[in-house]
Amino acid sequence: MMPPSTPTEDFIVSKLFDSVRVGRYTLQNRVVMAPMTRSRAQYDGTPGELAAEYYAQRASVGLIVTEGTQPSDDGQGYLTTPGIYTDAHVAGWKTTTDAVHAKGGHLFIQLMHAGRMSHPDNAPHHRQGVAPSAIAPGTPMFTAKGMQDIPVPRAMTTEEVRQTVRDFRYAARRAIKAGADGVEIHGANAYLIQQFFAPSANTRTDEYGGSIENRARFAIEVATAIADEIGADRTAIRLSPGTTMWGIDEGVEGPDLYRYLVAELDKLGLAYLHIVHQGNEPLLTDLRKLWQGTLILNRPGRPREQVGADLAAGLADLEAYGQMILANPDFVARLKDHAPMNEADRTGFFGGAAQGYTDYPTLSEAQNA
Repeated sequence: MMPPSTPTEDFIVSKLFDSVRVGRYTLQNRVVMAPMTRSRAQYDGTPGELAAEYYAQRASVGLIVTEGTQPSDDGQGYLTTPGIYTDAHVAGWKTTTDAVHAKGGHLFIQLMHAGRMSHPDNAPHHRQGVAPSAIAPGTPMFTAKGMQDIPVPRAMTTEEVRQTVRDFRYAARRAIKAGADGVEIHGANAYLIQQFFAPSANTRTDEYGGSIENRARFAIEVATAIADEIGADRTAIRLSPGTTMWGIDEGVEGPDLYRYLVAELDKLGLAYLHIVHQGNEPLLTDLRKLWQGTLILNRPGRPREQVGADLAAGLADLEAYGQMILANPDFVARLKDHAPMNEADRTGFFGGAAQGYTDYPTLSEAQNA
């Protein structure tokens, strides 16, 4: 049956409930839980005791992408974020993946190296952060001592860049051992991979700096290494073209860098590309054409009345949501029933225990309260 000439809200939203093939998996719907830092891990990076419950509560979405998870000691930026490179990390994540799978869900662990977005007080080895170049982001960061300015990072040597590629590869292998269905490489939001893209953070003169091809090289090498290790159909990447947060400025060549990068990544046959859209519609259209595989689109702050619109317009194959899924563990059911949504409790976003984490009521729980 052909869609109506002017799609109704029901028609637009209903497309989200269709199953979809992503990499080697068939997902139950096209709703994605976006990665969100929650800062509730133990100090050694092992996921906290409530992590399994938190993610399993939200297993009715098609795909869960976890909070950013550091691939090494150098990769940690914030307090109490999880890792995936020790035996304790693997055991902690295995509890979570088992809980999600028991509910019929799928979960990718997001691998995130913070780069210069780090403070020595937050890292397990208490060393200076590392980055493409010795340029500070010009912003403070929360630490156990309160807000502190982020110090100038140490510029990575060429060999350290290559070692970091190996760190990502090792972390991906550990993620699969922990039961994850795959990994998403965090190439967005001003962290290490995007720092390589931006001339404001990357003034290198080796093969990882200067030209578009050189600045994209690290991201491509990380993706290639992980795809080789665990399979391209379990490997994905998240990008945020045009992000200007925390001192990132990709310059006039930024759009062309992403056109080149996405075309090169497309050759790898990855499970999906996840775009955090910053508003450049012509670039989004170009990337959609360049990427032959599955595309997930996240529009930060997207209102409920626009849920499903990017699927209906053909701009995406799945849509990712953050705060609405954080506050509504039964987000999919509420969409289907046109039910009201819980509001997110911002005071519970980072750190703490159950409040603002696992205590959001489902619709049935709220009605029976």
